Amino acid sequence: MILDLSFNNFTGQLSKQICHAGALEHFAIINNHFTVPIPESSKNCSSLVRVRLEGNQLTGNIAEYFSIHLKLTYIDLSGNNLRGELSSQWGQCHNLTSLKISDNMISGRIPPELGEANMLRVLDLSSNNLMEHIPKELGRLKLLLELLLNDNKLSGNIPSEIGMLSDLTLNNLSGLIAKELGQCSELLFLNLSRNILHGSIPFDIGNLQYLQSLDFSHNLLVGEIPRQLGGMTQLETINPSHNYLSGSIPSTFGDSASLTSIDISYNELEGPIPNITAFRKAPIVALKNNKGLCGNVAGLKACPKMIPNPPSKRHNQFLVIILISLSGTLFFIFIIVGVSLLLCQRVKKTEDKPREVHNDNLFPIWSFEGKMVYQNIIEATEEFDSKYCIGVGGFGSVYKIELQATQVVTVKKLHPLPKGEISN
Repeated sequence: MILDLSFNNFTGQLSKQICHAGALEHFAIINNHFTVPIPESSKNCSSLVRVRLEGNQLTGNIAEYFSIHLKLTYIDLSGNNLRGELSSQWGQCHNLTSLKISDNMISGRIPPELGEANMLRVLDLSSNNLMEHIPKELGRLKLLLELLLNDNKLSGNIPSEIGMLSDLTLNNLSGLIAKELGQCSELLFLNLSRNILHGSIPFDIGNLQYLQSLDFSHNLLVGEIPRQLGGMTQLETINPSHNYLSGSIPSTFGDSASLTSIDISYNELEGPIPNITAFRKAPIVALKNNKGLCGNVAGLKACPKMIPNPPSKRHNQFLVIILISLSGTLFFIFIIVGVSLLLCQRVKKTEDKPREVHNDNLFPIWSFEGKMVYQNIIEATEEFDSKYCIGVGGFGSVYKIELQATQVVTVKKLHPLPKGEISN
């Protein structure tokens, strides 16, 4: 039996005999104006399979709404005014695949027993007043595709046991982003917005190759955007806005063909934006309030022309070392060449010395009377004895003699020329 009163303007209360005879399976009153609690007959209706009561103004204690329903597969109580705490009995609904109780006023903690509802694929407890931490027992829900916990008062880190999920939205969390999230290989949506998460974005998130939407906005994250995020081939939207991220946008985003929507506003990013459609067509509100982004986008300044990077300090030091080494080598070579030239000149002078011996103290022969000087030379050389000869040239022999105690002179005795040369 199906009872669907959805999308009307019904008010008042439902019939107390709505589940008469236990035949009701599908019950829906979506988007009406019912305000009173659900009748007892419907709460205890064991035949129910699908229940959709969202979009009304239902009141009462959530703990009193529906007990253990072994046949129940889908229930949505979102968008009402329900109060109280979640019952641990929901974990005994082993056929339940979807439990949605968002946008109410539910308080208390998330019961760990929910981890026993092992057929759950969707769990939406967002926009309530739930407190304390996320129970690690939710990691047992291996079939879970969507986990929505945003807009609550949850605290603590994300349990590393939560893995193999496809949609993760968590709020009011503190601490670091757990790198274990990178092991949730089936994750399709990851929403960590509006928390007080700090530290850097773990590069492990780049391992989520099926991820389509990634939202880190409104946190206290610092550091650079990991280059691995640019290699996520299925990523369509990314929003790390309202953080303290710095540095440039990784060049890996330039190859991201799947990316269609971005928001990097309110960070400390700088440098050129990637030359892809998602960035080129992004509104300026998605890029504003950064340190120094540039690119061909309305509202951004154009990037300066690329100029060669100046040589690094280490490169300059290397060049200085090379120049000093070359200068030292050339200087050493010049010294060797100079010394060699000097030695050659000395050797040459030594070789020429026997032919012509010079003395700074030589005096011109015309300073003496010719006869007296000639006589003294004859006596001093003992008539040009060979023992005084110090050299022989082409025109005569050179003799070294001592005329006085302190006066040493050299005398050249010319050879007589042949008669033929004299005549010429």
